[in-house]
Amino acid sequence: MSPEPLTIAQVTPHPWEDDHDVNSHVRALADELAGRGHRVLVLAPSRTPELVRESRRLIRAAREDPQRLFAPSGPVRVLGVGELLPMPPARRAAAPALPLDIARTIEEALTSASLDVVHVHEPFAPSASSAALRHSRALNVGTFHHPNERVFATQVARRFVELFFGRLDARITAHSATADLVARSFPSSYEVIPAGVALQAARRRSGPLHIAYCAREERAALRLFLRALRQLPTDSDWRATIFVPAGGAPIAPLGRHLRERLRILTAEETSEAEVMRDADVLVAASAGVAPDPALLSRATAARALVVAAEIGVYEDALEGGGLGLLFERGDADTLAALLARLARDPAIGDEVHARVQAAEGRLSWERVAAEHEALYRRLAARRHRPGRDPQRQARLARRRLIDVDLHMHTDHSSDCATPVEVLLATAREQGLGAIAVTDHNEISGALEARERAAEFDVRVIVGEEVKTAGQGEVIGLFIEEKIPRGMTLQATIAEIKRQGGLVYVPHPFDRLHAVPDYEHLLDVLGDIDLLEVFNPRVAIREFNEEAIRFAAKYRLAAGAGSDSHVPKGLGSVRVRMRDFEDAGEFLEALHDADIIGSYSSLGYVQVQAIKFLQTRVTPVTAREASRRRRVRKAVASTDRNR
Repeated sequence: MSPEPLTIAQVTPHPWEDDHDVNSHVRALADELAGRGHRVLVLAPSRTPELVRESRRLIRAAREDPQRLFAPSGPVRVLGVGELLPMPPARRAAAPALPLDIARTIEEALTSASLDVVHVHEPFAPSASSAALRHSRALNVGTFHHPNERVFATQVARRFVELFFGRLDARITAHSATADLVARSFPSSYEVIPAGVALQAARRRSGPLHIAYCAREERAALRLFLRALRQLPTDSDWRATIFVPAGGAPIAPLGRHLRERLRILTAEETSEAEVMRDADVLVAASAGVAPDPALLSRATAARALVVAAEIGVYEDALEGGGLGLLFERGDADTLAALLARLARDPAIGDEVHARVQAAEGRLSWERVAAEHEALYRRLAARRHRPGRDPQRQARLARRRLIDVDLHMHTDHSSDCATPVEVLLATAREQGLGAIAVTDHNEISGALEARERAAEFDVRVIVGEEVKTAGQGEVIGLFIEEKIPRGMTLQATIAEIKRQGGLVYVPHPFDRLHAVPDYEHLLDVLGDIDLLEVFNPRVAIREFNEEAIRFAAKYRLAAGAGSDSHVPKGLGSVRVRMRDFEDAGEFLEALHDADIIGSYSSLGYVQVQAIKFLQTRVTPVTAREASRRRRVRKAVASTDRNR
């Protein structure tokens, strides 16, 4: 049985109308994935008002029918997510400025469509790709195309960008040299998937050797190319063309010797593709300052023989010289000698062309799509597929709805002064049907609460919030024995499972708490039973939003709790679900539960201040007296309600 097709969004930061190598990559990959049966969207800025208007109409219609976003017959649907004004040619190399509403449009599109994968290309901010990564609730894949260092991202905003890239579930580069460059600033695992090359029909050389150069590299590379041309023997049979793309700097006047054989063409006069189709040789001479590896792929596709400098990305693109010829970077003499040999002996080029032809299958976009599909499916296999139990579902359907708070503390935690009796009395006053008592590295408070629960008509789940060895905190629910702190995350989870408990990850992305990082969560993803997606005490609300995205992308059961350390916060968030008898019924009921709540009326700083006063500033004798008064009041309240 063939696997289910995936729904995939490809996001490019460049206007869809622009002739850009990232757009060409996205277009070819999207078409191949659609040809393999997947449903594919492309999200891109646009310079066409009609495309933007039609796209927004489709996005609005998708609120009622998400299928409207996808093309009915299976081809790729392109959504223009924001209109960009035309830029002066001199600025086209820069990242285009984003319209103010692009993030909102992307958020609405990604929320409306039920997506398996959001694949962002060049996800540096600000861009459509970074906006998509910010709002995605699907599995996220990022491709880093260009082997150039981004100074702002790597030196000024590195810490922020590193956290932001933590949302990526997989990272791709087209070249190992690019992977090495990006990994120096943003360490992670990068999968190398070389870009495809759609080979055109083979052609034979006729007439003088036609040497082409595209002025997309640094200016020093152009100067080296011109020095090599000047060194060619006067009796060599060659001609040359320099193509200057839109926005390229003008070229200084040339000597008579070069003017007779060299043409300089601009984007207004011809296209790069036309130059490539007529060229026998394409020279790429970058010393690594501003290389353009996609240029080599385009030349190979056009059946031009590539002669390139020995820098990492060019060696990768030419498979170490198997698909072209290499010369030492900065060496005009060697470049001139190579060009002279090619002019004299066409057989050298024929050998390289034969190797390129033999590699056609390996270079194809079909291979690229197959490798991407395999990666997408590996990621999709991480998602939870909860097996629903029809008998449990039927049993739960007859039960009453109760409100449950899944995260709270008693004075058995070192940073809390709330007696068990006060906690139970407050839970009853708040209308909670069940609570999970999750003291820090201690289970005695939860066990005491369970013993007293019947007096207060509240069900108690015994839990513990355990501090691991440098990998954050994790809660065990439905456990019976204390779990020691300081073990690894994996060992702590194993102990929870040994007791038949459920693994609950609290405040997973709150940087002000001890939390496991993204990679640690991925390592134990299969063992997580539920994830806390709402904690009213987090100082920055975006941390909760990040947890919601993580739970959605991996289809984890969502939990919530007040994380109350003072009675007033209890029940500020609650899970409305069917009543349950054990851990299995609890987890089954949780899949159909609703989370209801708001941020605590006590702000984060206020709660921290109250905790500090109750547990550190107040003298021990005064704390004990206060505790006795509060317990008497709670017990008296219970007696009155009987």
